[in-house]
Amino acid sequence: MIDRGEEVIVGVNKYRKDKEEPIDILDIDNVAVREAQVARLAATRAARDEARAQAALAELTRRAAEGGNLLEAAVEAARARATVGEISDAMEKIFGRHRAEVKTLAGVYGAAYEGDAGFEQIQKDVEAFAEVEGRRPRMLVVKMGQDGHDRGAKVIATAFADIGFDVDVGPLFQTPEEAAQDAIDNDVHIVGISSQAAGHKTLAPKLIAALREKGAEDILVICGGVIPQQDYDFLKSAGVKAIFGPGTNIPAAAKEILTLIRAARG
Repeated sequence: MIDRGEEVIVGVNKYRKDKEEPIDILDIDNVAVREAQVARLAATRAARDEARAQAALAELTRRAAEGGNLLEAAVEAARARATVGEISDAMEKIFGRHRAEVKTLAGVYGAAYEGDAGFEQIQKDVEAFAEVEGRRPRMLVVKMGQDGHDRGAKVIATAFADIGFDVDVGPLFQTPEEAAQDAIDNDVHIVGISSQAAGHKTLAPKLIAALREKGAEDILVICGGVIPQQDYDFLKSAGVKAIFGPGTNIPAAAKEILTLIRAARG
């Protein structure tokens, strides 16, 4: 309804400015922040009583297995200068790690476009691609890093599936290397990075590099989500083929992506 303009969102799908004024946004050097944090962790581990820290972590693991007050044990481990990661790992040995299951729906987006000539044309274009290539255009939607906001990724996955794409959705909190391997394993034409947590300048280039290292540089990479306009040139110079910001019309995006895939495949 938003894409069709039936539900008006001022500044997004109606009453948009001809030219958006640039917004002054603080630019964080993710690499410098990570290096500083790694150095702090190293200093903490070097200065602590290692035997006390390991004993506290072992007690936490024991209580996880046999029973006992885990919060008390975690506090004691922190007092011994064990890190949050080490405390988590101590309990993971017993409990394992939660893996979020991504669930998507089918038919919801397409139903809203029933009878729309433009939408039907895009579906026909997808079918024509499938006839020529022997399969539908295939896309992997990924969430990398510490970005747990997956609503946008689910919307895109559902909409593109209704348009006719074959869509795979990766789990939350993937590394670029894991996402690259998923893309190769699923034999996709394109990877769509859904970014809501400002990690795009670090994660997108790493994903492109990982695909290149695995000999899969023919897989295209695009980005969508909350990405400042001033970052577009950086991402495109790193190899990102297209960027879709907030308010992007999904059928128009699908048409552009299909064009990119066709161009890449000659």
